[in-house]
Amino acid sequence: MRLVFAGTPEFAAAALKALLAAGHEVPLVLTQPDRPAGRGMKLRMSAVKELALAHGLNVAQPENLKIEAARQPIRDAAAEVMVVAAYGLILPQAVLDLPALGCVNIHASLLPRWRGAAPIHRAIEAGDAQTGITLMQMDKGLDTGAMLRRATLPILAGDTTGSLHDKLAELGAREIVALLPELAAGRVAATPQDDALATYAAKIGKDDARLDWRLSAAALDRRIRAFDPFPGAFCLLDGEALKIWRARPLEGHGAPGEILAVRRQDLRVACGEGALEISEVQKAGGRRLPVESFLAGHDLRPGILLA
Repeated sequence: MRLVFAGTPEFAAAALKALLAAGHEVPLVLTQPDRPAGRGMKLRMSAVKELALAHGLNVAQPENLKIEAARQPIRDAAAEVMVVAAYGLILPQAVLDLPALGCVNIHASLLPRWRGAAPIHRAIEAGDAQTGITLMQMDKGLDTGAMLRRATLPILAGDTTGSLHDKLAELGAREIVALLPELAAGRVAATPQDDALATYAAKIGKDDARLDWRLSAAALDRRIRAFDPFPGAFCLLDGEALKIWRARPLEGHGAPGEILAVRRQDLRVACGEGALEISEVQKAGGRRLPVESFLAGHDLRPGILLA
């Protein structure tokens, strides 16, 4: 098929790579403008742009698609369908109407659960047993379009947003490749979403990642895994941020945030219910360290409170 592809991060690049490998023609790739990144704040192109340029594809990076001049390259591409994955720009109705078969979005949740910007984070944080990919016919709403195809994936006990992201990216790539021939042949039945079952995956803010020791150990474990690798769950130690990257819930009793035990390879900290055994941390300006290495430079003792 002849496609326009719109996407920005690694999640989207996995889908574009699979579509190219499957032999689809992609006359135009849309991606976000280059952004400053890293300590030097140098302009960095998106993962999708890097892949597109490596394959000699035409790339457009509009700031928005509200004006006709920004939409003209899409019109000129004369695509049968636009595939969208984590693009980051709202598509106005004028864009949705351009491809003959519309615009298909690859969304990293089982819609209508977790519409919005952070479905992977929120699924882990909420303790969902499974997630998946929904391929959706886009409309003017926020992830509200009719569902064309769904595929499920279990959320394992040790999954982080990073590990689940990679599995979902692969799943989304496989599913979009499988869908397109069926869509072209007119064999896909669209299923409307039940709005009554919808939940919203709000964008992650720094305050979301602050650990509240009054919560249960199980809830805090989910939050730590949900915010790995970004933005990193944290608490305060002596007034400074301490990120916690790896922990597991266990039995324990004490005041919320109280260090119960300091062992060679872990710290045990009391929660509102149970305790966390913490094995990997990072202080501000430092790097991720096993607790054993962190303790070599920090005098932590039972009874100290983490805030």
